Amino acid sequence: MKPTTTRPKTDSYRQRFGLTHHPLPRDAAGTSFFSQTPGHVLLESQFNELLEEPGLGLLTGDAGVGKTAAIRNLCAQLASPDFQVVYLCDTSASPCDVYRTLALELGLTPSHRKSQLWWDIKANLARLLDEQHTVPVIVIDEGQHLSDRFLTDLAGFLNFAFDRRSLAAVWLVGLPVLARRLRLQLHAPLNSRIAAQVHLLPLERDAFKALIGHAIEAAGSREKLLTDPAIELLFRACRGVPRVASRVLRAALKRAHLQNQNVIDDHVLKAAIEELLVVATDEVKS
Repeated sequence: MKPTTTRPKTDSYRQRFGLTHHPLPRDAAGTSFFSQTPGHVLLESQFNELLEEPGLGLLTGDAGVGKTAAIRNLCAQLASPDFQVVYLCDTSASPCDVYRTLALELGLTPSHRKSQLWWDIKANLARLLDEQHTVPVIVIDEGQHLSDRFLTDLAGFLNFAFDRRSLAAVWLVGLPVLARRLRLQLHAPLNSRIAAQVHLLPLERDAFKALIGHAIEAAGSREKLLTDPAIELLFRACRGVPRVASRVLRAALKRAHLQNQNVIDDHVLKAAIEELLVVATDEVKS
């Protein structure tokens, strides 16, 4: 009778590599979030300026570059009751439904009449600022799905007391198409209100390598888990996009573990990339 050989379990790869969690997790926060990139440094500066003088901000970037993660981590640093953060992402809804959701998040009972709905929200925001000295921070994510009607309305909604003041720091977050739409003549009134604008780009090589190093260390490893050729291949394959890097790195860690390797070399990484490409192709076919 031949002796049986057992392959390592895929879910124990963290133990092999001394990791407490997966590097580059979607919920990266605190020390696990890498903020030392040019784009994030600029965003942090613009974000803080809007806290000092509330207004409209625009954050754009291609899918996977970390827009939501970046704004989420900045909001997480805001202390209560000095700030109240409201996050909206159901942007494909009708304009009135978006405002109703905002009202609910502010603890209001939404009116079915638009004029009353606006008045209630604005009165609540003014009360937060003037009476409670709380700065409202409103983040509207997936902004590329916002209708032209909502964007046109938003310019009017942001007008308060003969346009003498802003009641909240409002951030529109979305794909680059959002910025292109706002440059249309139709949205000139809203575009002219943008006080802060940041476009996040895929990471350059050095910043990407720093991200991977930080991610592995933050996950608990004190060893260098990727060879230099593997890191270079990872950068080229992911084109500097953190979300793609997260998927490839996870697949590579599991593959290296199954092959009883303690380091990810370029051969393991290439196999992981090919595996993900096969899965993606099968998903398209199905």
